[in-house]
Amino acid sequence: MITVTKTFFPPIEDYKSQLDRIWEYKWLTNNGQLSKELTANLKEYLGVNYLIPMTNGTLPIQIALNAYANQGEVITTPFSYVATTSSIVWEKCTPVFVDIHPEYLTIDETKIEQAITSKTSAILVTHVYGNPCNIEAIEAIANNHGLKVIYDAAHCFGVTYKGQSLFNYGDVSICSFHATKLFHTGEGGALFCKDEVTYKEMLYRHNFGHNGPLEYHGLGINAKISELQAAMGLSVLPYIDQIIEDRKRVCELYDALLDFSKVSRLKIRENTKWNYSYYPIIFNSEETLLKVEKFLSVNDIFPRRYFYPSLSSLPYVNKDDTPIADKLSKRVMCLPLYYQLEEKNIRKICDLILDSIQ
Repeated sequence: MITVTKTFFPPIEDYKSQLDRIWEYKWLTNNGQLSKELTANLKEYLGVNYLIPMTNGTLPIQIALNAYANQGEVITTPFSYVATTSSIVWEKCTPVFVDIHPEYLTIDETKIEQAITSKTSAILVTHVYGNPCNIEAIEAIANNHGLKVIYDAAHCFGVTYKGQSLFNYGDVSICSFHATKLFHTGEGGALFCKDEVTYKEMLYRHNFGHNGPLEYHGLGINAKISELQAAMGLSVLPYIDQIIEDRKRVCELYDALLDFSKVSRLKIRENTKWNYSYYPIIFNSEETLLKVEKFLSVNDIFPRRYFYPSLSSLPYVNKDDTPIADKLSKRVMCLPLYYQLEEKNIRKICDLILDSIQ
């Protein structure tokens, strides 16, 4: 069986050696030695100054929205994982969906300004499949209207834009360290920001609002990473360059073997060093996609429809006019992509796709 992704498991001896350290320190949570070490190593690897590891990738979004959105309207994208939208609603804000660019699949920055009202409090948009939004345009709009920018950068570990980490843009960026991601802590995530004031605010908020053991800065929640999660991250990080390089190999094989007169692919934004986090293809119709999906599943190959349906169709949001996202979400499918996916299987996948859409 070939699944859309597989978790990278580091050598078990590596993980056991980290667990031995936990048993030695007798410390399982609350910013232990391994969590501190992982934070330092990630800051160095990614080239960022302010990073807070958290227990998953959704809580950082909620914390940022709680700090910035003030239960107002939040400009967002309909083409993302459901956590992007559900976090907005969970924080008692109103998502306002703006349509996407048909090639980059990120929010169409030319349509943001017309969606802004007196109730707009923040912009929360996704770097889709690790592909950057039009950062300069979005941040110019935000500055003109006094809005905070939160980037859902869940897919962006290792991505750089104009020579620096994609996490260095926006007021806050978040990343997922879920087991399906190319860097993971089993379950986990992180919040990134550019300045010390924001960092301290987010740090308090992710730890019950604590300002020292007996004082409280303000309202907070528990989003702390555990030492067990940090142990996995410390075990995976030494292999990350190898993982990204191998995923590049897979993507380049797909590029060479697929017929792009019959399907189209994601357009990566200029000045981006991508991380090969997903391999989406866009079919001419949903009917063709479903036909291919069925044909692959019969052969024990299971791609995934990231991201379907369009989030503006969720039952707990207002339906906004997003025709491009509505149509594209029905026609996008991500092909299997993971470390050490064998060439023979990549060729089999491509052959089956081509055979089914002749």
